[in-house]
Amino acid sequence: MRTGTVERKTRETDIKVAVRLDGSGNSDISTGIGFFDHMLTALSKHSGISMEISASGDLEVDGHHTVEDTGIVLGQALSKALGEKSGIARYGTAFIPMDESLGFCSLDISNRPFLIFKGEFTNQMIGGYDVSLTEEFFRAFAFNAGITMHINMVYGANDHHKCEAIFKAAAHALKLAVRELENGETLSTKGIL
Repeated sequence: MRTGTVERKTRETDIKVAVRLDGSGNSDISTGIGFFDHMLTALSKHSGISMEISASGDLEVDGHHTVEDTGIVLGQALSKALGEKSGIARYGTAFIPMDESLGFCSLDISNRPFLIFKGEFTNQMIGGYDVSLTEEFFRAFAFNAGITMHINMVYGANDHHKCEAIFKAAAHALKLAVRELENGETLSTKGIL
């Protein structure tokens, strides 16, 4: 079983994440930010990666530390579950529609972390979730998982739909990339990632 569990406690947050790559996309998620929980649940369900995420943070300040630190710990747990990252498909790309919105994600689990994030939201908040933190979450996740990730909100009008489309696009791209190859070889001319 490809699993990873990471705990991280700072003066601002206390976060525990457990992932099972070959799970069924079941999740138990609690961050104190309802819409963020909804997005992480979608990420788990659509990637097929079972996730347990428990996060408490200084929400009396705002959601920044909780969202970013959850990205850090989730990325570390994914990296731990992948181990040497050998024998995986490595690449994944997905376009996901959500009503009038279209989200795109292309990624490479390469040990060369990078994030390109293109897209704008109309409003600052979706419920209690600050939408500007979406990019912060994906940056923290990509850099701690060792993923090159390109995300694009191709178009859309409703902020909820736009955000959900990119989370689901990331999920489907991850699902493709973490698949184990039949030959078990590392998909790199270098022989390692």
